[in-house]
Amino acid sequence: MNQNKLFNRTRSQLAISYAAVMGLILSLLGFGVYKAIAHAHWIAIDRELESVAGTLHDSLEIKLQHPGRLEPIVYELLPNLRVIGVNGMKEQLPNRHILSALNQSYYYIRLFDNSGNLTATAGAYPEALPPTFNSQHWQTIADSQGNIYHQISVALHTKTQQDWGYFQVGRSLQDFNDYLNTVKLILKLGLPAALISIAFSSWLLAGFAIKPIYASYRQIQQFTADAAHELRTPLAASQATVESALLMPNFDEKEAREILQTVDRQNRRLTQLVTDLLLLARMDSQTNDRAKSVSEALEEDRPQLCCLNDLVSDLVEELAVVARSSEVALTSEIRVQQQLNVVGDADRLYRLVTNLIVNAIQYTPAGGKVTAILDCSHQEAIIQVQDSGIGIAAADLARIFDRFYRVNSDRSRHTGGSGLGLAIAQTIARAHRGSLSASSQVGFGSTFLLRLPL
Repeated sequence: MNQNKLFNRTRSQLAISYAAVMGLILSLLGFGVYKAIAHAHWIAIDRELESVAGTLHDSLEIKLQHPGRLEPIVYELLPNLRVIGVNGMKEQLPNRHILSALNQSYYYIRLFDNSGNLTATAGAYPEALPPTFNSQHWQTIADSQGNIYHQISVALHTKTQQDWGYFQVGRSLQDFNDYLNTVKLILKLGLPAALISIAFSSWLLAGFAIKPIYASYRQIQQFTADAAHELRTPLAASQATVESALLMPNFDEKEAREILQTVDRQNRRLTQLVTDLLLLARMDSQTNDRAKSVSEALEEDRPQLCCLNDLVSDLVEELAVVARSSEVALTSEIRVQQQLNVVGDADRLYRLVTNLIVNAIQYTPAGGKVTAILDCSHQEAIIQVQDSGIGIAAADLARIFDRFYRVNSDRSRHTGGSGLGLAIAQTIARAHRGSLSASSQVGFGSTFLLRLPL
């Protein structure tokens, strides 16, 4: 297959198409996963900020007494509380209690008065953050250095519900961005690696998918070549006979009859070959046509109840003349007492067993023996055709059911065979949901085993 350009090109196109589709699917999937992770973490950050802000807000409001003024007890709640002093100077006040959330390096707190002026900060307050106040509930802002922060703003009241000012809790998004960058890096590195693996797997899978198609293609090629060869032989013989006759200035009635007999033999051979080919083609079409209804198939195949006991006995009796002319003893052996009936086309079953017996007679030397045996087992009828002929080599045994295949080409042509007899028998057996197999030993004969469902 690797030497065939058509199949190599088809295999490459299949692999590229599959890899491209899978690459697109994985890219969309990766983008979706990235967005889902980012959204989930963003929601987690919002909830975390809401929780911290709510806890600190409720704790502050019950301790504030006067608008714009921080009570001493507030210093215990907020770590590193720094109050904005006069002239914009910041005065650091001692703290006595550290909250776990604000103890982390990326949280900060800002307090604004009712006029929106920054009065105090706490936590890891970034110096480059703009001091202006924005009353929006949620904000995502950046400092002068390009660092991104996310914060929440809520109104702050005193214990007596007077407006004190505004309270902001924010955090740096550096850890969030670092995490997303890591996810991006994993996706950027993982996607090409996955595509390479997919491309390699696609090439292998495309090869596996094309292999049976290529085998069928090779079989069709061989079948076409063999059919052409078989058709060419009688055509060439007929043409040569006619040309010889045309070159003769005159010929008598005897010579004319001989010429016509030769042409008739070749025409009969051609007719038989074409008939066999049409039969195989028709049966293949019926076997592969899955859309055909059961009733149509049964009507076309003319099913009927066929008694195998009568079939084997009648064939042995009819072919006894052929066997005697070849000096071969042909006998039958019925090993069952009851009638074995199968549903199928009686004519085709007749053709199947005939091919097996005739084939055994042709390949059995004078003085040999051919036996047709009828038996049954496990709801199956079994017909065996045993001969004491020349046998079949193990290398040829696997191919004897191939069309136009001959174990001994010279002898087949001498007996008039086209190499289609066993192929037709195999096809008929499969059409009747049965099986046909062979076993042989060179020099000791062969046995063909036909199994048909009762």
